[in-house]
Amino acid sequence: MKITIDPVTRVEGHGRVTIHLNDAGEVENAFFHIVEFRGFERFIQGRPYWEVPVLVQRLCGICPVSHHLAAAKAVDQIVGVDPGNLPPAAEKLRRLLHYGQIFQSHALHFFYLASPDLLFGMEAPAAIRNVVGVAGLDPELARKGILMRKFGQEIIRAVTGKRIHGVAAVPGGMQSTFTATERDYFLNGKDIPSIETMVDWSLEMLQFIAHYHARNRHLLDTFASYPSGHLGLVGKSGALELYHGRLRAINHLGEITLPDVPTDAYARYFSEGVERWSYMKFPYLKSLGREQGWNRVGPLARMNICNFIPTPLADHALREFRAFAGTEVVNHTMYTHWARLIEMLHCAEMLRELLTDPELMSTELVATGKPRHEGIGIIEAPRGTLTHHYQVDDKGMITKCNLIVSTTHNNEAMNRAVRWVAHEALHKQPEITEGMLNKVETAIRAYDPCLSCATHALGKMRLEAELYDANGHCIQTLRRS
Repeated sequence: MKITIDPVTRVEGHGRVTIHLNDAGEVENAFFHIVEFRGFERFIQGRPYWEVPVLVQRLCGICPVSHHLAAAKAVDQIVGVDPGNLPPAAEKLRRLLHYGQIFQSHALHFFYLASPDLLFGMEAPAAIRNVVGVAGLDPELARKGILMRKFGQEIIRAVTGKRIHGVAAVPGGMQSTFTATERDYFLNGKDIPSIETMVDWSLEMLQFIAHYHARNRHLLDTFASYPSGHLGLVGKSGALELYHGRLRAINHLGEITLPDVPTDAYARYFSEGVERWSYMKFPYLKSLGREQGWNRVGPLARMNICNFIPTPLADHALREFRAFAGTEVVNHTMYTHWARLIEMLHCAEMLRELLTDPELMSTELVATGKPRHEGIGIIEAPRGTLTHHYQVDDKGMITKCNLIVSTTHNNEAMNRAVRWVAHEALHKQPEITEGMLNKVETAIRAYDPCLSCATHALGKMRLEAELYDANGHCIQTLRRS
């Protein structure tokens, strides 16, 4: 028999969960299968490199800006311009775009996708665990969430011309500058809430999540909690860095496993494993091997690896987060939502700083250099570390493309989260219930997965879950309408 969750709500892409029991009826294993494949890395070959920052946005409608900027950083190198050598205004415009993207994406995830689980609980019916239910229970929370996402989207529109799939970056810089009218739109608060309001609301959301954790600590400290490595970018002195830095990884105890290496050297340190039951790969550190070298990425990982946050309010929030957790490294999956809100505050502070920087409106926007045959761009996307790597021939045509997206790094972590839920929910009675399905969704959703990005495919989320006995026979069927 077959259990179908159709669709799993509030995640993006296609997948399937299978749970396998042993002779005693206990959970032996569980897998999160990614069952679609499109092969973006292959069909981009043969295209001219200057098209890449536009083409790769079509991987996803949720985080196109992240792909645009990672590809742009790689293309910069192909035209001979390294990070740090862009005109100052060009880098600041890219950062403005990047922080706006992370701000809106985190708002989308927290208010639309995650908050229903927090407000109603994992056992609540799926019919009310959605943004409409949130609006009915707490209209003000929903209103602020919608406007916070809108603010980030308006930043993207101002820089790229469109909220989704706009164009801003060109090889070696940016195509157009920011105007005083566009700047004032975000500062004066006449048409949309101002950037100061975004900072204030971000602080309010942190108070909300801190109080939620205090009331529900036992659940949040145990649900899908397991040791793991953590990976991300850091800047000077180990500061949180979202646009460009060095790669750092730590293990679950906080010991350094990747010591702040240059992003261009990533291939020296990482490999990707494959499994016959999933199209999504499993990145890992070569030095530790497939079993021990996997890492979580994203907001929680970034809070764990950084020494501090280079904006004062977010840095204070980070210290409070760590003090509450009481551990050097936080391995609790559900703390990811708190970490995400800290990053929202950091992005709001950075947006405020950039919007008041007169250099943002400079017309010096493009640098040139000596062309090369290879370029690597790595940034911190909302969901974690994102790598774009291209090689080109003498005519500038793409000959090789490698993409390691955030959700791919989190593949092992999501599988372990599903196994944790399966063990906890089925250890007494091997029966799938609606509450158990909700918990599987909650565990996966904490990583804010974008499965279309991870498999380079396009489509709505559909997840099938199957429960097998020790003889390989399905033993239950459940279909969610």
